[in-house]
Order: sequence, then structure tokens, then C-alpha cells
Amino acid sequence: MKTPVFCIVGRSNTGKTTLIERLIPYFKSRGMSVGTIKHHNRPFEMDRKGKDTYRHKKAGAKAAMIVSERKLGLVRDLDREMSIDELVARYMDDVDLVIVEGYKQEPLPKIEVYNYRETVPPIAAEDELLVAIVSDAPIPAPVPVFLRDDVHAIAAFIMQRFDLGG
Repeated sequence: MKTPVFCIVGRSNTGKTTLIERLIPYFKSRGMSVGTIKHHNRPFEMDRKGKDTYRHKKAGAKAAMIVSERKLGLVRDLDREMSIDELVARYMDDVDLVIVEGYKQEPLPKIEVYNYRETVPPIAAEDELLVAIVSDAPIPAPVPVFLRDDVHAIAAFIMQRFDLGG
């Protein structure tokens, strides 16, 4: 069975990361393993200046990895942006569910985090793959709308949507 993947999308500072932080423990409490992928639309540095892997990359390594008993970190140059399918196949093959933050253009099911006080419609309002909206107030929508604090209902919807059991 292919690993279920869905995107949490929305404008900046709407609470996407907070929602993901609240969903992960819910799924873990039900015995599921969760992977996350965060899309960043600008260059970034994960490593800190002066640290060994930073120095390795600065010296010209294409990939630098740090490994301990319980964690692995990888910084790797890419010739192109990898697709979600490639990322999941290569790095998330042992999880039950992948939550993606961003990638709003990807052809994947999306849950949008939306602030009611915004004067513009949800960014994914016209996306046929929008499956739900999480908002700070009830709004009319062609998909289910959940209040942002109703994490139990949001998670239950996700589990039902992807047939992940109860």
C-alpha cells in the first residue's frame, strides 16, 4: 500500500506548523508513525557555521551527513527540486502517513489553514484537491470546515479520508 500523503497549505502565519505540531501526537497516540516534509521556496541553511558538517559542505562536499545512535541529518546539493513522490520513496518509506507543509501546487489532497479575518478567499478555494479547511471561525465552503482547536475532529477526518483505521 502506498503511503498516504496530504498537504497543509495556507498563507504565511496562518498556523500551518502549529496544526501539524498538534496532529502528530494525535496520530502517534494511535500507534502511527508520521513523517513530515516542509517546502521552503528560498535557499536555506540547516547547518550552523563552524560545525563539522557545515565545514564539509563549505569545503565542497555534495552531501554531508551526521549520524548518531538515534538520529540522522543530511544536507545534500540537488540538481533539481525533488518531487514529493521521490522524497517519500527515498526518505519516508517506513512511515504510516506523510504530512507536507506547503507545496500548494502539487496534485495532492490539501487541507487549508485559513484566517477568517483575511479579506481574501482561501488560496486553495478553486483547487479540486482541497478536501477541508481549518479556520478560526466557521465559513461557507464546498468542503468540510473545522475550527482550528478541534484537532480531534481534524485528525479523525484525515484518518477516515485515508482509511487509516480508527
